Amino acid sequence: MASFHQSFQVIKRSAGRSSVACAAYRSGGRLTDSRTGNVFDFSRRKGVAHAEILTPEGAPEWAQDREALWNAVEAFEKRRDAQLAREINMALPHELTAEERLALVRDYVGREFVAKGMVADFAIHEPVAENGDDPRNFHAHVMLSMRKIGRSGFNRTKTREWNADAQLVAWRAAWAETQNRALERAGHRVRVDHRSLEAQRQAAQERGDRAEAAKLDRAPEIHIGPRARAAVRRQHELESRPRETGLRQQPRREAREKGVPLHGVIRVKGPDGPSHAKRLIRYPQIDQGSRATWNAELVARNQARSFARAEHRERQAARLRMTELRALGQAREAEAQMRELPPPSKGLFRSKGLSAAEFEARRREWIMARDRARRRAQLARALLGEVEGILAGLLHIRGLHQQRHRSLQLLWLPPGGLLGHHRGHGRGRGQSGSGGVFEGF
Repeated sequence: MASFHQSFQVIKRSAGRSSVACAAYRSGGRLTDSRTGNVFDFSRRKGVAHAEILTPEGAPEWAQDREALWNAVEAFEKRRDAQLAREINMALPHELTAEERLALVRDYVGREFVAKGMVADFAIHEPVAENGDDPRNFHAHVMLSMRKIGRSGFNRTKTREWNADAQLVAWRAAWAETQNRALERAGHRVRVDHRSLEAQRQAAQERGDRAEAAKLDRAPEIHIGPRARAAVRRQHELESRPRETGLRQQPRREAREKGVPLHGVIRVKGPDGPSHAKRLIRYPQIDQGSRATWNAELVARNQARSFARAEHRERQAARLRMTELRALGQAREAEAQMRELPPPSKGLFRSKGLSAAEFEARRREWIMARDRARRRAQLARALLGEVEGILAGLLHIRGLHQQRHRSLQLLWLPPGGLLGHHRGHGRGRGQSGSGGVFEGF
């Protein structure tokens, strides 16, 4: 089924990245960085289904040329810590055809970004079977200019509103809505939701949909990027070690509650003499395995929990069936007792019969007993229907967890098994290794 994934990141020169290199890699092309003279040739790369540049009305003609566009960005941004481009990674619905996926990306990118004055360079990637890719892994990379572009080129000032958290939330919501419209037009019933699992679960509870709430009650998985997958395929031993980071980039870890001194402020001498504060993060004390290993553990936990919850609901359903059967039996017994009541005696001699008042009292008593039993049976049947609905959802989710667990074991996990590479090996933090072994663009 379709799943929602959309992540935003900024391509920064301070991280040693080049917008020209990024564009070449994502488009599967060959581009030359005029600023450095480096040539980036990814023309033999497989899996690039389509690459295209969208420009706003009135943009110069050179903005349609990928090499000219990103070299213009590199030349315009002078600072050593310049933000060169905004990149969006988006999962595409595998249920759609290639033409429908292309129309979907054009619609969303054109309306949400190009219409605001950005240049958008996007590439659609498809799974490569020989690389072991998931056959449903269709996705798009969108590189956006950080400045508006006009007839004379890029604006001198950046549009800061594009960096607001509220804007990112709005873009995510719009992406979910755009996908759902495309899925509906194509005749698919599946839908995506940009909200977190917890937010979706709470919304389901508020509207009284207990079955949907039960299906959403699971731990969210983490994203495993290409470098993390490559590390697992190559059986690369990921090393976790202390790292220095800025004071404003502190990870918040649960291990802090254990009283472990994970961090420490140190002074680092700058290249020009003055020192500046850095924070030392002791990752070996908080890491819990590689990203693939940790994700597999999350899936295993979800699978075990779904089994336990399904078994609980099965026992609950069995008890409700017994309650219903017992109540129906009691109702039948009350009916039989009413039929067996002796008719009321008439006249002065009533030694073997009941008076009319006694007969009516007995009859009312059995009627009330029958009605109570029927109400218990109806309540048990209603609860049973609700429990069976929840159980059906849990069994479906349990099957999905089993499939997901098997796929992770076959595709990504090292020969050592689920937790073969555990504590002492980095979980990634956005990269597959702490030493920069897999430096991407």
